[in-house]
Amino acid sequence: MSMFSNYDQHLLDHVTKLHFIGCGGSGMFPLIQILAAKGYQITGSDVLDGSIIQAERAMGIRVTLGHDANNIVGADMVVYSAAIPRDNVELAAAESYGIPTVERSVLLGYVSRLYKSSICVAGTHGKTTTTAMITTALELAGRDPSAVIGGKLPLINGYGKAGMGDDIVVEACEYAETFLKLTPYLSVVLNIDNDHLDYYGSMGELKFAFKRFSLMTQFMIFANADDRNTMDVMFTIQRRVRTFGIQNGDYQAVNISEYRPGFYEFDLKEWDVKGISGHIKLAVPGYHNIYNALAMCAVCRTMGLTPEQCAAALTEFKGVCRRFEVYGECNGAVVVDDYAHHPTEMRATLTTAKELGYKRLIAVHQPFTYSRTKMLLDDFADVLKLADVAVLTPILGSREPNDPTITSEKLAARIPGAVTVDSLDAAAAWVKENAREGDLVITLGCGDIYKAARKMVQ
Repeated sequence: MSMFSNYDQHLLDHVTKLHFIGCGGSGMFPLIQILAAKGYQITGSDVLDGSIIQAERAMGIRVTLGHDANNIVGADMVVYSAAIPRDNVELAAAESYGIPTVERSVLLGYVSRLYKSSICVAGTHGKTTTTAMITTALELAGRDPSAVIGGKLPLINGYGKAGMGDDIVVEACEYAETFLKLTPYLSVVLNIDNDHLDYYGSMGELKFAFKRFSLMTQFMIFANADDRNTMDVMFTIQRRVRTFGIQNGDYQAVNISEYRPGFYEFDLKEWDVKGISGHIKLAVPGYHNIYNALAMCAVCRTMGLTPEQCAAALTEFKGVCRRFEVYGECNGAVVVDDYAHHPTEMRATLTTAKELGYKRLIAVHQPFTYSRTKMLLDDFADVLKLADVAVLTPILGSREPNDPTITSEKLAARIPGAVTVDSLDAAAAWVKENAREGDLVITLGCGDIYKAARKMVQ
């Protein structure tokens, strides 16, 4: 593997028309926004309609539902994501016609190099939140950044944006080494944990990938001083590094207190400022968000923002859509929504929720697809036992045909005290009747379970 990015400065030379396969994906949309703003002609295709495709059509982009070889006619280059199979009819047609094709992460690397300052946020956990925090701070400071975020940020009403400023903020995903396509000006390493070892094979190989990512950084790396694996990597490279942390760090959180269950405030201590430089009050729950906030402060202070601007942004930031997003209250109980839908993701979310100190944790889960629910039935049951009460809606089959051999009732039978309801409305009604002050209610799933959360706080 190369120690350097395979960035190609001539990638889009002589290209005016781009076709995106799977243009409705959240990772594709910010690239489409940015390239359309820079004058490229864009077309796209996808199998299902949705809010992103509707937004693209509102931009004047021609989007076709369904994949067909004719969709690529006239394109100078075809863009695809890792989720697109090699035998996709449009991808195969492009290759047979001699039309250049490029994978999304490679194009993202190219796009990030179009900006004077690219801020790339990496780490096993917290990437989306930290990327969104930095974007929020720069946006509120009037920097008008471009952004590519793994979740929807309400402030910009999207998964990214095409700004007019000199900065771009990018969520740098380590899966399948896609972050090695980037060449950051500033980079963040939040943490390095046991994840994606099915790809890397060992923690050593995962650390080596983060080392290569760090070596591509042009100016400054911001690293979590309290994370041993991260510092193991930093100690092996010769680059400018600033650290952040609670126990240690150039940017340190001191005088930490819990101003309401699960919500923290702290004083910011900086390496080059005598005494306390600012006070931070987080509007998102979780002790782990102190680290995300410190990373944001470290980056934004280096970019010239004041402590007051950082503090104001963190007061304004209430989370990314569907990532532990606080919706409001029901009978005094806090209601949040989270996209987690796989047992591993749900375990991380519910473990965090348990640590917040609420009297009861009520998990309202919408199982997604019959096949996944059946295959991982025991895993789903084990993780939902973390909640004090599990409320299960019917399985969302998506594009799968109904399978009467697997139901939410079968899952509930494996979870002591679990409740089943027959609709999202019924789930909201159950919470309205049973939730009480001091509870934390969390809706979980990648479908439309968030609609139940909205009804709970109405």
